Amino acid sequence: MELFDKCMVVIFAHEGGYVDDSDDLGGETNYGICKRYFPDEDIKNLTKERAKELYFGHYWQPMKLWHIWTKYDAVLQIFDMGVNAGRERAIRMAQKIVMTQQDGIMGPITGKAIDQYRGFIEKYKDARRTYYRELAEKRPRNKKFLNGWLKRVESTHF
Repeated sequence: MELFDKCMVVIFAHEGGYVDDSDDLGGETNYGICKRYFPDEDIKNLTKERAKELYFGHYWQPMKLWHIWTKYDAVLQIFDMGVNAGRERAIRMAQKIVMTQQDGIMGPITGKAIDQYRGFIEKYKDARRTYYRELAEKRPRNKKFLNGWLKRVESTHF
């Protein structure tokens, strides 16, 4: 099984099925694919296979996580953050930790720095937790999602 497929098992466990919560800025969502970012998709009738295609084309490929060679849990953490909070934000968060250029683009320099950084996973998880807490503080309607986001960070592993 390829790394993308392994990651998708975890992503789908986090994302679940169809939801239309008025407090969710993404709007109507199914398998984590939301109407806000995919306005031409039939979200209510979205299949898991189509969601996987969208994740591959709109997240996995543009994030270029194959530049991380040895830390597959880091790949999963960054991919999961990209799915949940934006590709560039997820990569910039990693770049800040490993002190590479924070351009939101994963390349060989950032990938190598992540591979060589001791304690990367815990630092990245801490950064995710901080991001979600700040998001809940900035927008009170997000507070109801905070516990789920924090549980998501902890359950993002192979």
